[in-house]
Amino acid sequence: MVNVNAAADQNVRIGPEDARISSLGESLVACPKTCGRFVPDEPSVMAYITKRQIGEYGGEPVFFEEAGPRERIFFDPAKTKCAIVTVGGICPGINDVIRAIVMEAHHNYGVAATLGIRYGLRGFIPACRHDVLELTPDNVADIHEFGGTLLGSSRGPQPVDEIVDALERMNINFLVLLGGVGGMRAATSIVAEIAARGLPIGVVGIPKTIDNDMRFVARTFGFVTAVEKATESIACAHTEAVGAPYGIGLLKLMGRSSGFIAATAAMGLKHVNFVLIPEERFALHGPGGFLEALGNRLVRRGHAVVVAAEGAGQHLLPPTGEVDASGNPVLGDICGLLSREIKAYCQGRGLPITLKYIDPSYIIRSVPANVADAVYCGFLGQHAVHAGMAGKTGMLVSSMHDRYVHVPLALVSADRRRIDTDSEFWQAALDSTGQPRLAVADAPAPADSKE
Repeated sequence: MVNVNAAADQNVRIGPEDARISSLGESLVACPKTCGRFVPDEPSVMAYITKRQIGEYGGEPVFFEEAGPRERIFFDPAKTKCAIVTVGGICPGINDVIRAIVMEAHHNYGVAATLGIRYGLRGFIPACRHDVLELTPDNVADIHEFGGTLLGSSRGPQPVDEIVDALERMNINFLVLLGGVGGMRAATSIVAEIAARGLPIGVVGIPKTIDNDMRFVARTFGFVTAVEKATESIACAHTEAVGAPYGIGLLKLMGRSSGFIAATAAMGLKHVNFVLIPEERFALHGPGGFLEALGNRLVRRGHAVVVAAEGAGQHLLPPTGEVDASGNPVLGDICGLLSREIKAYCQGRGLPITLKYIDPSYIIRSVPANVADAVYCGFLGQHAVHAGMAGKTGMLVSSMHDRYVHVPLALVSADRRRIDTDSEFWQAALDSTGQPRLAVADAPAPADSKE
């Protein structure tokens, strides 16, 4: 067995059977594509590429199927209808993926129709009364120039039986679902209901989460754009910090469970002095705590820039007791706590600070994709069509080791990917900021605390 633990994949052990991709049946139709190479079905891309990674867990190598067009496909293109749905929050590049799917399906396969489901899984539910949008090369030609999603999106579960009823009613042959971990769990439920009914309908996932927190996915689309946009706010925080004696720029970035945006943005722009992430609990007070380290930095250099992921420091706050539409716990206000505690600590230490708080929030996810993400989105959309036309189902199109692969939904929907705080990646972030390893976390705040 191989221990899949790259970037803290939670010590999941998988074998060859776990990487197997389901198919709707035998592929008998000749692929209409006339250019490029065809890819065989046998697994050929290693889950790990180094001897140490394989040998460390004492198992046989595990291989994923390589993505790409198959010489023989399952669906007859002239009789095929595919559908696209986006679920969860938006991120840069969704429109690029939609455009790539439509263009590939229309120009290279000649499918009968591509339908866009409006406003996420709600679009399948008759009671929600959302129209279906027919997607053509003409009406998607320029959508990559805009952020968000042409189709709209929504959060929260919907009745799976009604979703599959809608797929049957619209004669959909395969569905491409763009979503994060929660979206892939929904896709898994849809696949199970389809299988229970014995229907020849495929479901192909594309990883869509700005937090870059999906296992067996080297990078989710939109992440690079979000980090790039976040660095603009870091530059502003630095300008504010150096513009006053003992100036502090405090910046909050997205990252509910994983701190990839905060850590990567901190390394991307070298002005950051502290980066706080959900994966590493830290003490606020006492020797070796954050406040002491910050105070020492201010005395030594006269300013500081602090970047905090939104999910950082939740151990210091009482639980809100609330959940959002996706079932995630509503987070406490870590930057509100930091602002109050920093001011109180520095006043007690005689440091006349000026603190500026910046929250770019949804700005980093609502912009159009940059060039790197746009190219990546094109590949993901094209490979989703290849997989769907070949009759693949219950799988995600992913990128690993500079190869595009098919990953079973069960492997990506079990849990979220998080930063391994013992990894080279996190050490690089600490080296870039110069922050010390902070002391272990304080005790949680009492439940009745106003903090």
